[in-house]
Amino acid sequence: MQMNPPNHVTALAILERLIAFDTTSRNSNLALIEFIRDYLLQHGVSSRLIFDESKSKANLYATIGPQDKAGICLSGHTDVVPVDGQHWASAPYTLTVRDGLAYGRGTADMKGFIACVLAMVPDFAARSLQVPLHLAFSYDEEVGCVGVRGLLAALEHEPWRPLACIIGEPTSMQVAVAHKGKQAYRCTVHGKAGHSALTHLGVNAVEYAANLVAFAKKGR
Repeated sequence: MQMNPPNHVTALAILERLIAFDTTSRNSNLALIEFIRDYLLQHGVSSRLIFDESKSKANLYATIGPQDKAGICLSGHTDVVPVDGQHWASAPYTLTVRDGLAYGRGTADMKGFIACVLAMVPDFAARSLQVPLHLAFSYDEEVGCVGVRGLLAALEHEPWRPLACIIGEPTSMQVAVAHKGKQAYRCTVHGKAGHSALTHLGVNAVEYAANLVAFAKKGR
C-alpha cells in the first residue's frame, strides 16, 4: 500500500487496527465488522449488518448524507487470503511501515482502501452532502464473492439503491473503469449403463462430457 491516502495519519492508525484482525476467509470477520460499526457510530453514522446463516460473518452497509435518494457506493471486502506456507519478513497481522510502505496481510487487498474510507468519514459526516455516500463492506470475496450476495439481496428490497460503485481493489494503484468478467455454466450429462463387452449398446457420459468441454474450449 502506498503511504499517501487522504488523512494518512488517521488512515494508517485505522489500518493498523484492521490488519490486526485475522479475517482469513476461513475465519469470522465479526470482530472487524463490529469495530467498523462502532467507529461509524462515534461519528453519528448508523449501519446495518447482514449476516450469513451461521451468524459468524456479516456484511456492513451504511449511508452518509441524505437517506431518501440514491448515491455513490464505496465498497470493499474484509476477508484476506491465508499466509500459510508463506515467508514474511515481518509479522503479517502486525502493520509494519518500512521505506514509506505499509506491510501486512490485506494492506493493499483491501483493508488499505477501507482504512482510507473510514479516515474520511468524519469529513463526510460533517459535510451537507447533496448526494449520499453508501459504505458496503463484505465478507468471503476471496472464496468466490460469496458474502456480498446476501448484501445485494438485501438491497433489492431497499427503496434507494446506489447509482454507482467504487470498489477499492488495488489494480496496480490505477483507476479502472471495468473489471474482468466471466461466464459460468452448470451442465449435467446423462449416459446409458451397459456391459463393457457391449459398449455399442451404452452411452458413456464421461466421453460426451469430455467432448463438450473440448468444444467449449475451442469456441473461446
